[in-house]
Amino acid sequence: MKPRNRKTSVVAPHRNASDLRGLGKLAIDGVTGVTDLVEAMHAAITHLPSVIGRTAPVATTGLPGLVYRSIRGTTRLVGEGVDRSLSTLAPLLGGWRPSARREAMVAALNGVLGDHLEISANPLALRMQLRREGHPLDLTGDALAQVFTPPSDKLLVQVHGLCMNDLQWKYAGHDHGQALERDLQYSALHLHYNSGRRVSRNGIECAALLDQLVEAWPVPIRELTLLCHSMGGLVARSALHQALEQQLEWTRLPIRIVFLGTPHHGAPLERAGSWLDLLIGSTPYSAPFARLGKVRSAGIQDLRHGNLRDADWQDRDGDGIADGRMPMPLPPQVQAYAVAVSTADAPIDTDHSGLRGDGLVPLASALGQHPQRAFDLRIPKSRRWIGYGINHLEMLGSPRVYRQLLRWLAPRTPSAAGGNPRPTASSRTRS
Repeated sequence: MKPRNRKTSVVAPHRNASDLRGLGKLAIDGVTGVTDLVEAMHAAITHLPSVIGRTAPVATTGLPGLVYRSIRGTTRLVGEGVDRSLSTLAPLLGGWRPSARREAMVAALNGVLGDHLEISANPLALRMQLRREGHPLDLTGDALAQVFTPPSDKLLVQVHGLCMNDLQWKYAGHDHGQALERDLQYSALHLHYNSGRRVSRNGIECAALLDQLVEAWPVPIRELTLLCHSMGGLVARSALHQALEQQLEWTRLPIRIVFLGTPHHGAPLERAGSWLDLLIGSTPYSAPFARLGKVRSAGIQDLRHGNLRDADWQDRDGDGIADGRMPMPLPPQVQAYAVAVSTADAPIDTDHSGLRGDGLVPLASALGQHPQRAFDLRIPKSRRWIGYGINHLEMLGSPRVYRQLLRWLAPRTPSAAGGNPRPTASSRTRS
């Protein structure tokens, strides 16, 4: 096979002022947030004792109230002045090409505070893009034909997880997408997004972006495969749901979706965080500290039950019907595959019920299995696989996981006898 020319789009250097402005805005938000917390504590302490559960005031009155308002006003005034100054000086501060470390730090920050960054128009808020090797793609036919030479009729879109970015698909020197491009002739690219936003909001935007990609792709597309890690699987499922409702063009293609450690039915760690919020907020005197527990993005909160649609979280406390959401089965025309991994060694028998998961996601959640049939994704057993002695991140660089991907995704050829399909040689590699 001819080696692919891995050209990328020309990207303008990143402006230093953007990062400085973003960090400045966060610092101002932090000072005003701490001021709000201290005032709420002050108000609760000076409030007359009350029964458990009765709400204490969150603001003071009189002279203390004036002091707190003055602190907030002065802080915001200083912040606006610094922001204006940096905007003016931006051309003089120059630019630079972002490093992998900076990309990782910004992705992590977006995972934890991404919804706040977006609402506050912080320059550090990530915009959803389709990228290749860290560079955004221009979704026009001519531009894509220059980047992918030649463009394949098989598209592979990799969707990263919470607090991560597209560059982090390379783990221990291996990238599943690059390897599949080499071995199975895919054209591989990445979805880069703000993982702190609501999954449903990212799903809506992802659906539209995939439609633009498919419309602009230089050659007719024979297959679209979505390779999703962790939260990325929820974003892809949400996008698929939105696209089918809107009857977008890309849903008419043969679609395969591979889930790597996706918390289809939620992640226990987020549920523990929600219980902590409830316990801290149970008395008027500890209630102000509940604000600290809520310093986690809407995207993280969606992991509590695996929310996919606006209706799963709007006007709900997360404990509604069943496990906080309505059933959303996988479309029958989509071939789905699920990889779950466990940090434990392989069991002697076939009972996996007592096994721990990958450190973040339980096995049943990653496999889409649920005790209530309406919520079970019903992924066929032949398309489910469990790897042992692997954690949530190690699956990105695991040779065993990659060999399983080859088995599933490799084209099948007619056998010599009877014409029944059989895997190609690469797909029969032993694990």
